[in-house]
Amino acid sequence: MTPRTARLQGRGLTLGYEKRTIAEQLSVTVPDRSFTVIIGPNACGKSTLLRALARTLRPRAGQVLLDGADLASLPAKRVARTLGLLPQSSVAPDGITVSELVARGRYPHQGLLRQWSEQDERVVRESMAATGVGDLADRLVDELSGGQRQRVWIALALAQQTPLLLLDEPTTYLDIAHQVELLDLCACLHEEQGRTLVAVLHDLNQAARYATHLIAMRDGAVLAAGEPREVVTAELVERVFGLPCRVIEDPESGTPLVVPRARRRVAVGAA
Repeated sequence: MTPRTARLQGRGLTLGYEKRTIAEQLSVTVPDRSFTVIIGPNACGKSTLLRALARTLRPRAGQVLLDGADLASLPAKRVARTLGLLPQSSVAPDGITVSELVARGRYPHQGLLRQWSEQDERVVRESMAATGVGDLADRLVDELSGGQRQRVWIALALAQQTPLLLLDEPTTYLDIAHQVELLDLCACLHEEQGRTLVAVLHDLNQAARYATHLIAMRDGAVLAAGEPREVVTAELVERVFGLPCRVIEDPESGTPLVVPRARRRVAVGAA
């Protein structure tokens, strides 16, 4: 996939908050119909990059391109019909039910000549069913557990039905079973519906198992990008995370599996 044919790209980005600069001259390409995962240590710029790609953070320099056009110049409704975002922290309005919140994902598809329809209703039901929150439809969002709320926000993103979906640490608040369930869902959206997904994940082994394209970052720079087998090597993991390790084949998925080196054992109380 060449940069000229990718729908979503960042070129020469300088990103930061107030007086703090996070990244300079950062360029990335998201391959079409990929499940792209951004990995790297804390505070390396992963979420900052995702926010720039989602137009929630304006670059100080450079451009984010969507279908070859400067993302900042596009009408908001056109962007919302093309690119969906699940942010790291989301706050629901007081007194809103699960079904009402998920229904907000259909707003970009409404207009003067197109009001709420049976199709909208169906998409909302299917999005809730896909994320396992259908039985919570009439519950207030602020009554739910952290994991339940996370799945509701994901349902909203699904209801938006965008060809590109960006997820910032989507497994936050979820136990291991629901993490796998969610990532399996993301894989289905990519494989069966042809959607392009971009996610920030902390778990390197989950990233290697589910991603078709990895972007490894450190200190605001991309150190490597490519298929998991190309990116996840013992040398790169130590360079990016400072973690001595072995990389073996996952017996279940055949993808790279990172095994940390055993720590040295020190005898307690030795003379």
